[in-house]
Amino acid sequence: MVAADVQRPAGSATHDVTNQPPPLVPYDASDDAALLEGLRREGAGWAEDDVRRLGTRAGSAEAQEWGEQANRHEPVLRTHDRYGHRVDEVEFHPGWHHLLRTAVTAGLAGSAWADERPGAHVARTAGGLVWGHTDTGHGCPTSMTYAAVPTLRAQPELAEVYEPLLTSREYEPGLRVPTEKRGLLAGMGMTEKQGGSDVRTNTTTATPTGEPGVYTLRGHKWFTSAPMCDVFLVLAQAPGGLSCFLVPRVLPDGSRNTFRIQRLKDKLGNRSNASSEPEFDRTVAWLVGPEGRGVKTIIEMVNCTRLDCVMATATLMRKTLVEAGHHARHRTAFGARLLEQPLMRQVLADLALESEAATTLTLRLAGAADRAVRGDDGERAFRRIATAVGKYWVTKRGPAFTAEALECLGGNGYVEDSGMPRHYREAPLLSIWEGSGNVNALDVLRALGREPGSAEALFAELALARGADARLDAAVASLKAELAGADQFGARRLVERTALALQAALLVRHAPHAVADAFCASRLGGDWGHTFGTLPAGTDLDTILHRALPGLA
Repeated sequence: MVAADVQRPAGSATHDVTNQPPPLVPYDASDDAALLEGLRREGAGWAEDDVRRLGTRAGSAEAQEWGEQANRHEPVLRTHDRYGHRVDEVEFHPGWHHLLRTAVTAGLAGSAWADERPGAHVARTAGGLVWGHTDTGHGCPTSMTYAAVPTLRAQPELAEVYEPLLTSREYEPGLRVPTEKRGLLAGMGMTEKQGGSDVRTNTTTATPTGEPGVYTLRGHKWFTSAPMCDVFLVLAQAPGGLSCFLVPRVLPDGSRNTFRIQRLKDKLGNRSNASSEPEFDRTVAWLVGPEGRGVKTIIEMVNCTRLDCVMATATLMRKTLVEAGHHARHRTAFGARLLEQPLMRQVLADLALESEAATTLTLRLAGAADRAVRGDDGERAFRRIATAVGKYWVTKRGPAFTAEALECLGGNGYVEDSGMPRHYREAPLLSIWEGSGNVNALDVLRALGREPGSAEALFAELALARGADARLDAAVASLKAELAGADQFGARRLVERTALALQAALLVRHAPHAVADAFCASRLGGDWGHTFGTLPAGTDLDTILHRALPGLA
């Protein structure tokens, strides 16, 4: 008997798909109570319709596919054209350009600086919290463009030329004379191979030319992301010390500035975004701010990009929580849906608490930034310390969070098709970029030691929740005592405790009682284990899950 004659019993096919969740898309990335409440509370309720539209688009099949394509088809470096001419260009998949065009048009790059409405910077952050559900990589050039504007204002004559283009909502890729384009993107180059965060050791030199404010640079930068941006803010050693410079890729006469891309970094994650090592050799640059004040000049850019690292981590938390909740709703094990299993509900509720705390803090930081820009000195002082605190803690929580969310999908979450491995690889980046954990912890100590107004602003914020929860009151009192002996050895512990107290204070004031109580009991009261899913008995899981995952729980 040949194989073709074998009679197969009915129902023996092995390719019937059962007990697998349907695709999540389309979904609404803005369907998040913590986000929308924070948007209104921080003064940008007028932007809610725009944020909702962007959230619907972010969760569309088309936009999700753009993110997949931009990461699957990674940037390619072209150092020379076919004739041997040096071009130093990076080619991106069309999905990358679709993502960036949407982001810039939606105001996620520099346009908030040109918007006089109170809350404009909050609206931008909220937009990032939903559009980031597509891909994190393209958020790098939009973040740097946003952050470049206040730094460039240190040189008014340059700001007059470039700011209208950096705040434009027009995305126009390709290297051309900047002033001939409808919109620009900006990057920055600070780190060098001999010292990442220790930028004062930079060896790139800046030599004055005969033209006032114009220099030529010579050196090699170790990490410069998005090399196809139009202009870059870089640090170099001028005769008067470390200084900040504006470097355009194309000079006013149409010739290419020397920006030799040696290679693209082969990174763990953030694969859609090109990070490069450019070499400067007689590269023309314009001084921004005084000579010798480079760190002070560019620090405002760093403060802005640190906020965006917090935002991007909160976005990854929310995105992976939604993925985990969707899977648990549709997957069955041991006779019940995963979402109905008590232990899975524990895990998801614990993740929901962490996600809401991160989102709420992100929007509070954005509100502080918005009000600081408009002249509020108290908010400026609060922003100074709280952004470093948030950058340290929220980005530290990202990898553990995404790993737990991935595990909710089991083996399905470990395969690339699920998208979860991409999110997991992305998470550590946000703690490393714009100052690693140690750098941000030390920055908090620096603010406490040199800027006493920062500590006063922090405790004024915490005092707004005084008397609402005994565990929070005890944590704040302990924190005040700990500040007296703050030193480098205990910096991480101090910043962690500060972050938890700040998140708890915000939740006590603004979140439902079930959320705030569970957060304080676990994060402050000590009734918690060492992993997610160890909330204390009696926690109101139903309220937490219904708030975090509407329609799923």
